[in-house]
Amino acid sequence: MTHSQDIDTINSDAKPIIDHLDELPGEVEMSIFDHLEELRQRIFTALIAVVVAIIGCFIWVKPLVQLLQIPAHGAKFFQLAPGEFFFVSFKVAGYSGLILASPFILYQIIQFVLPGLTRRERQLIIPVVLGSSILFIFGLIFAYIAIIPATLRFFTSYGADVVEQFWSLDKYFELVLISLFGTGIAFQVPVIQLLLALLGIVSSEKMLTGWRYVMLISVIVGAIITPSTDPVTQSLLAGAVFGLYFGGVGVVKLIGK
Repeated sequence: MTHSQDIDTINSDAKPIIDHLDELPGEVEMSIFDHLEELRQRIFTALIAVVVAIIGCFIWVKPLVQLLQIPAHGAKFFQLAPGEFFFVSFKVAGYSGLILASPFILYQIIQFVLPGLTRRERQLIIPVVLGSSILFIFGLIFAYIAIIPATLRFFTSYGADVVEQFWSLDKYFELVLISLFGTGIAFQVPVIQLLLALLGIVSSEKMLTGWRYVMLISVIVGAIITPSTDPVTQSLLAGAVFGLYFGGVGVVKLIGK
């Protein structure tokens, strides 16, 4: 057998493998109405999971409230109106319930889109979902130990010799919850980069050439998410987002995109 025949044989053997990865597995065909019915059922199931998680968090809301008060370092809180703590408890339980139910929500989303994915795309689901969940948790931790304390230090030091530090319970938890979720979402930058690269929209080279725009966007995101106006707090989040962006570029380059 000649050298050219060997190459043709290898190519003919490799082609079915490539086609096998890029083809849709055999699934039962469904009408548009069946898809809508499945979507309705999965949304309903996800909502039940969220409600159950919120109820569970509401039962244990006092420990959660005490945990979120730790960055305040013993500041005194007060209620501006009767029942304010009750409604704050609903906010804390709501956000906490969403976090607890998010893996089940992701599972329902994956199960709905799975029939339309090729075998190659199915292999990427677990790494993307796992990476997104880990980054979101890291975002919550970063906000809890860095962003929120820096924000509170700024607000406490500003005008400390003019006003007494008594904080509204509702306003405090609004600040804390927004900072936590805003930072968790901002930490999804590498996941977005990976998806864009896998879809062939942006390459790692283009990502590197646009680093100046990313720096500007990071500063804007830091200014929006962090409620204080001090440059230290904004720089913490902007620097984290900027670092995550270059980490995402490294991952994209590593997979050859």
